[in-house]
Amino acid sequence: MRGPRRQRGLRSLRVLIVLPLLASLVAACGSEESDGPPTLNWYNFPDDSGALAGAARNCTEASGGRYRIVYNKLPRTADEQRQQLVRRLAAEDDSIDIMGLDVTWAPEFAEAGWILPWTGEMRERATAGTLQVPLRTATWKDQLYAVPYNTNTQLLWYRADLVDRPPRTWSEMLDMARDLAAERKPHYIEIQGAQYEGLTVWFNTLVASAGGSILNADATAPSLGQPAVEAATIMRNLADSPAADPSLPNQMEDQNRLAMESGQAAFELNYPFVYPSMQSNNPRLFEHFRWAPYPRVDADRPAKPTIGGIDLAIGAYSRHPELAFEAALCLRNRENQITAAVQGGLPPTLRDLYDDEEFVQSYPFADAIFQALENASVRPQTPAYQNVSIVISHTLSPPAAIDPRRSVETIESQIQDALESKGLIP
Repeated sequence: MRGPRRQRGLRSLRVLIVLPLLASLVAACGSEESDGPPTLNWYNFPDDSGALAGAARNCTEASGGRYRIVYNKLPRTADEQRQQLVRRLAAEDDSIDIMGLDVTWAPEFAEAGWILPWTGEMRERATAGTLQVPLRTATWKDQLYAVPYNTNTQLLWYRADLVDRPPRTWSEMLDMARDLAAERKPHYIEIQGAQYEGLTVWFNTLVASAGGSILNADATAPSLGQPAVEAATIMRNLADSPAADPSLPNQMEDQNRLAMESGQAAFELNYPFVYPSMQSNNPRLFEHFRWAPYPRVDADRPAKPTIGGIDLAIGAYSRHPELAFEAALCLRNRENQITAAVQGGLPPTLRDLYDDEEFVQSYPFADAIFQALENASVRPQTPAYQNVSIVISHTLSPPAAIDPRRSVETIESQIQDALESKGLIP
């Protein structure tokens, strides 16, 4: 028994040594901030382009010593990002000053009391010149809870060496793909078919383009009907056609990009990041790489692609909320949005940039992006969005197994349960 006692004694001794050390470190950190400008911690997605780190440096310098912004990288996936923020905010973590929210999170975080509303002058500055659809993603119950940092929307990317003009509708695109397949030419339509958020986005875009919505106006019940059946039918038709990549049930945005760059596909529904990637990775194919509006469900209605992006919110437990609001506006200012667009491919949320000749020269598909954003749709706005998305992606996976009417009935029933928090855990 002497061994265990001795081990416990050594552990106790180590604790006695470590505790004063930790206390001195904490004191040192506190004194460092008290002797210098307040540190504002900005938590956002990991950015490989350097745009976010550059924005933090720019705004630190622009503050004139009033604050210092530290860019903290969240995990890679949206689910992991949300989990980390939720756990820390639930514990009332006061080190979270500014956070980048996925465009579906504002209602949930607002209902939980984890983010502060934008009011008065700060709201006026946040909304001035900002595109209206991105602002909808940051609004809950008529209250602004975040400022759009960037936005995102899909375009149709196609090979001009295979087709002489882009298709206007899904049915036309499927016909073109069948013709190319008959000629033994690259013919796949690359789109996100894996069981994840991208599949929900595809469905939401088609439902909105067919004139419908997933939830009713006050987000209390499903609102699917015939537009949803039309959407599910298009998804199933693609999956059952020669246009379907064999990897469709497992494909996400990056797999779509790689398939297009490898020369296997004729069409791709994806975000603007594919443009600089194609330019770098396959210069020969890049010569034929073109973009066009997202295809319509029918010729009489414009497509309504679902927007993505990041909204900047202020943590409810921040020790420096006034400075955090000011810093967030700086992080999404004109200069930083241009850098994020050119270096990272992320479309701006400031309206006048789309008329800026210098910016448009370095972002050649700016007009197509702007037109898509003007007609864009948003994902269902509800604190239960995670559950709603799970219902949709699980029911519609794999796309080849979709039974349009029956699948929509299943989604409708399970969304009602999700809204009532029955049986699902995000």
